[in-house]
Amino acid sequence: MYRKSLALRDMSEAIAGYFSYNTDFFSLKRYGSFRDDISKSLVTDATLITKEVEHVAQSQSYSVRMRSLSFIHIMTQNILAYCNGLEKDGVAEKEYLNLLRKEIKTFRSSFKKWRKSFQNGSDE
Repeated sequence: MYRKSLALRDMSEAIAGYFSYNTDFFSLKRYGSFRDDISKSLVTDATLITKEVEHVAQSQSYSVRMRSLSFIHIMTQNILAYCNGLEKDGVAEKEYLNLLRKEIKTFRSSFKKWRKSFQNGSDE
């Protein structure tokens, strides 16, 4: 899962960098462009997914794992919404968005299997 999350993060960074008007979109500055905001959110959420995958793998607490797994699920939904937002903002290269959507679909498929492996635990 960790490698898949890294692949998702790397693709998200590449796509966000390509679509952003701001050449320094990793900075904390806000430039007011909707596309820049979406690009920054895309990178942030993809990075958070990787951190949460690490958190799940290292945690011994069932409830902590479940919270992290839920958070990962939400972040993947957000990334799909960012793809839609970029598309509605007029991105012409929709094939890049479709590549990211496909990567999310692959990640989510593996994620569902991985999440099931934790569902029989408890904190007791």
